[in-house]
Amino acid sequence: MVPLSWYIVLSAVLFSIGVFGFLVRRNLIMIFLSMELMLNSVNISFVAFSHYLQSMTGQVMVFFVITVAAAEAAIGLAILIVFYKNNPTLNSDEINLLKG
Repeated sequence: MVPLSWYIVLSAVLFSIGVFGFLVRRNLIMIFLSMELMLNSVNISFVAFSHYLQSMTGQVMVFFVITVAAAEAAIGLAILIVFYKNNPTLNSDEINLLKG
């Protein structure tokens, strides 16, 4: 039996990697993937606590998070593709779309 603390440590490490990737990377696709990694680390925590507490609530919440993440991925990638067609860069430092 794997202790709960191992799952929480794994989740914390994955979340830290995601935050690091989000803050350090400048490519929009890598930023997007870092956000997905953070969502998946939260899903690991939900499932671990759900198993530990013998409740299905966490696992049901994971299905909702996965659904929202899939919708976010579809819409986010569509926005990135349209943005790349209009502006041939995905570097977040070079995006000044909202500046006057």
